[in-house]
Amino acid sequence: FWNCSYKVYIMAHFAQLDENNIVINVIVISNEDCLDEDGNESEVVGIAFCNSLCGDSTIWKQTSYNSNFRANYASKGYTYDPTNNVFISPKPYPSWSLNTTLWDWEPPVAYPINSKDYRWDESNRTWVEL
Repeated sequence: FWNCSYKVYIMAHFAQLDENNIVINVIVISNEDCLDEDGNESEVVGIAFCNSLCGDSTIWKQTSYNSNFRANYASKGYTYDPTNNVFISPKPYPSWSLNTTLWDWEPPVAYPINSKDYRWDESNRTWVEL
């Protein structure tokens, strides 16, 4: 018979934005640092904690490691779109377009469905077998 007692540490992730809404940093803080006076998780409280660490003039948005909200987990170089409240990865190629349902970039030609590997050739706007 084992009597194990342990504490699970759940973490919250926050993206620091520059003045153009570009992610310049992502930090992880304890969920305990995001709790309001009623014990509920609050992005506002988390942002205040991030500001206490990095300065009051810093800009923060919470991001979900599991992409449960704001479409994508933020990483350095991503853009925060305040109109749609989502993080968008950098555009990989000029010919690709943003799918505003999935909030991800799509090529003008679908990836071939077979067991082979391909890379995108932007100059010819096609997939090239590896």
